[in-house]
Formats: sequence, C-alpha cells, structure tokens
Amino acid sequence: MSKQQLAAILEMSAQNPIPANATPAVMRAWAEDVFSHLPVAENVQIERVNCGPCDGDLILPAGGDASRLIIFYHGGGFFFGSSRTHRVIASNLARAAGSAVLVPDYRLAPENPAPAAHDDAFAVYQWALKQGYASGKVALSADSAGGNLALATAVRAKEAGLPQPGALTLASPWLDLAREGASHQGTPDDPVVSTELLDLFTFSYLGDGDRKSPTVTPFYADFSGLPPTLVHVGSRERLRDDSVTVVERMKAAGVAADLKIFDGMCHNWQLYAPMLDEGMASIEGCAAFIKAHHRP
Repeated sequence: MSKQQLAAILEMSAQNPIPANATPAVMRAWAEDVFSHLPVAENVQIERVNCGPCDGDLILPAGGDASRLIIFYHGGGFFFGSSRTHRVIASNLARAAGSAVLVPDYRLAPENPAPAAHDDAFAVYQWALKQGYASGKVALSADSAGGNLALATAVRAKEAGLPQPGALTLASPWLDLAREGASHQGTPDDPVVSTELLDLFTFSYLGDGDRKSPTVTPFYADFSGLPPTLVHVGSRERLRDDSVTVVERMKAAGVAADLKIFDGMCHNWQLYAPMLDEGMASIEGCAAFIKAHHRP
C-alpha cells in the first residue's frame, strides 16, 4: 500500500520539479511552497525562539515534557530547507516523543559556505546545554544534510569534552561527500537525488574544498563514545550506502548503532508522513528510540 502511496506522491511531485538554473532564493521559495503547506501534527505549540547563533522553531506538544529536547537539524543540502519546510517531521516527532523539538535555521550556502552550517549546529547544542537542558535529556535528530550536522555535532562535542546527548537519530544522512560508496556509482533508481543536485549542493557549500575534511563531514571520524544511534534510509537512495557504511563504522567503534532500510522508499520520504504510512512509521520509530534512550 505504501509503495502505491509513494508512487502517487512522486507523480504529483514530477509536475512541480525543482526549478532549473534558478537562484538560491528561487529554489528556497520553491521548497517552502512545496513543503510548508503539508499538515502539521495536531495539538502542538510552535514558538519562534533564539537558540544561540540563529533563530528557530520550538515545538511543544500538548502534555509534552519541556525538560526533554530534541534538536532537529533540517536537510536541504546546506542550500535550502528551513524550520518551515520540515514542520511535518518536527511536529510529529514532538507529538510521538512527548518532547520539545527545536528546529534551528542555521546559515545556508552559497552565501555562507563551509563550515558555517557545522559551526551553527554545534553552537546550538552548546546553547541548549547552557540553557540548563541535561545532556541525557537532549537528543539530536536530522535528515539528509542535517544528519551530517547532527553526527558532526556529537563528534565535535566529544572532542571539546562536552557531555554527549542521550541519542542520535539520522534519516538518510548525507555523509559521503566524496561519493565513494557503491550506491553513488552508476545510475541507482533514485527519483529524488540526482548527481547534478549533489554537484550543486557540494560546490555551493564546499567550492573546491576537500570532500573528506572533518570540518564538512564526520564520515571518517572516531565514533567511539558516541550515544546510541538509529539510522533510517530508503532502499531507493543514492545516499543509501552513506547510512550502511556509517553504521558499520559506528558498530566497529563500539557504538550501539542500528540501521533500518525501508524497502521501496526514496530520499526524504518522511516529509510526506501525513500521506505515506512509511513516513509516519519512520518518525514514530525515531521518537520511540529517543524516548528509550533519554537519560536522567
């Protein structure tokens, strides 16, 4: 059933493709228009807050525990996306986890090239700790490029001697910027992420910089000491092996890391959660994982 739902969604999406040769502003407006009209979870309060280096949406569900915080880093290739485009995911994550969710609007490229987004992501975590949130009651969650930011933040926190969050949940993280994984080769059946789109995102954020630099990807980092991690990815993703490989490397480093591959799903299927069974299943699975691993 869910594959039929996805096919209908992709057919609709094909009628409103990403604008070709558009400016960053036009592409961002396109993303806002496509995703900000999807229905958010019911009975949630959304407040605009400052969270250190930037502003963001703080979402609290009715009856939720405001002492628990999920920082959700939105995807969009470091190029577009915002707290508004990802309200479907963030609001349902808040509802399912019974927790506050913060979606920071970190700086975007090409106006703010590397490592601006990574610096902002880490600073938001520092801000949360300074606000008095207990590290064990903070989780980092994300999709796509945001998954890079979430994992990088945990690695950077370890290197800085800061306490680790209680859990990480990553949906289709974009980590293999050098594109060495098998799923990046050839022509995978990926209806969402093209090599041309990755070229645009990579050049906008990195220019001619090192695709393996620790300032732009934690893919090659020492993962020892990181918190329990759940990674979700679709079987129809160019980025599939980013997830497969990072979980293998985390397990080898002694991290309690789990991988779930959703059969037939494509990149960012969670954005369509209200219309796609697998989308809500992924969000609720992440919420359950976070609840299970929150520490006092």
